[in-house]
Amino acid sequence: MNFSDLFFLYAFLPLCLIIYFISPKIKYKNTVLIIFSLIFYAWGDVWALLFILLYALLNFSLGRMIELKRGQKSGKVFLAIGLILDLGMLLVFKYTGFFLENINLIFRSSAKIPSMWVPLGLSFFTFRTISYLLDIHWEKISAERYFPDFLLFTSLFPCTVAGPIVRYSTIGSELKERTVNIDDMYQGLMRLCVGLGKKVILADNLAVVVDAYWQNGNELVSTAETWYAVLLYSMYVYFDFSGYSDMAIGIARIFGFHFEENFNYPFMCKSIAEFWQRWHISLGTFFKDYLLYVPIFGKMRRYGGLFLVWFCTGMWHGASWNYIIWGLYFGVFILIETLLGKKRLKKIPVVVKHIYTKLIIIIGFGIFRFTDIRQLGYFFRNLFFASKGGLVGNTFSIYFMNNIFLFIAALICCFPIVPFLQKKLEGKRSLQIALGIVWGIFCIALLLISSLLLVNSTDRPFLYKQF
Repeated sequence: MNFSDLFFLYAFLPLCLIIYFISPKIKYKNTVLIIFSLIFYAWGDVWALLFILLYALLNFSLGRMIELKRGQKSGKVFLAIGLILDLGMLLVFKYTGFFLENINLIFRSSAKIPSMWVPLGLSFFTFRTISYLLDIHWEKISAERYFPDFLLFTSLFPCTVAGPIVRYSTIGSELKERTVNIDDMYQGLMRLCVGLGKKVILADNLAVVVDAYWQNGNELVSTAETWYAVLLYSMYVYFDFSGYSDMAIGIARIFGFHFEENFNYPFMCKSIAEFWQRWHISLGTFFKDYLLYVPIFGKMRRYGGLFLVWFCTGMWHGASWNYIIWGLYFGVFILIETLLGKKRLKKIPVVVKHIYTKLIIIIGFGIFRFTDIRQLGYFFRNLFFASKGGLVGNTFSIYFMNNIFLFIAALICCFPIVPFLQKKLEGKRSLQIALGIVWGIFCIALLLISSLLLVNSTDRPFLYKQF
């Protein structure tokens, strides 16, 4: 089931909200959310229901044992078991085929590559439970003692399938007690509409243009068309994933949960390090908190930890070499900026920093796009050398002019216009109210336009659902 699905928007979610708000106590409200979350997760795949139940029970039990035996050798054993099982499931389900393919290539063997069933959102909820177990071990949180609440944390449908990576420390207290006021409902609904608009109006239409160039390979795509396509693809990934995050955060807020932000206008960055402080924030903070300072060969190694983080960042996204190259590609520029230092970076003109970062980011998304290494090679050739399609190509001007308004709208939406206006109007009560009314009308219009577009559209799942 997709957030950008008419059945979800006008049947599943409204029914869940009605039953949720007529339920008198938090215990009953949580039960409603558990039932609907399990239905959402298992939609079209009954085996997923059994998996999520067993997975939650396993990590719930391990969390209790880690806390009970904390400070003892057996406590570390239970933590190790939890990490091995969680990471093991991630490796087995997601990377078995990738490992076997490379073994066959290296040793010229012919091991059969199985068709693996991969639970939806595996990368997201394994990281949630890993952070849960480690936080218990580090005494940052107490283990959950009531299994239904832990099951809700594990399966909560706004963030189960495609994030953000919500930690127990963020919503643990809200599992026990939470209230929903008018502001929560208003802000949540507006956020939901914005996320839906990003997905349906911008991302899906940007994807159509990108597919027109790259769906059947890119060997004959011209240089100008390649730059245009990769620019649109960068914005497509942003609006698709941030759209999902907005919808998840908005839906959760309607239910009284306050998730942390996952995107903060990343294209406004002036360095690659800043880009990753604004992009997929929940993943970046996860690796920073749980992996960057892991001792390597008995010691904390600054550059070794940096390499490990960016290798894992790429690997997390998928079982393909292009994702690993993508992660290490950004890691190299993070290392360069680290070696230069903040003082030297500040001396570089702002315009130069913006141009530098956008070029690096856009090229990076080209690496992200092509899982086929040969196609990735064509992409780089087309960017920097004379492609077989020529310098401009026959269709560039047609596609550019036909999609000029989509391009301009997407470009404008990369800027924090609404936050800027809200900041400018601080202390001006009447203007703030007027802005709120206009914004509310705009968001409802986004909902209506998106719904109309969804009536005749083909299903295009959220990109990060596959991860």
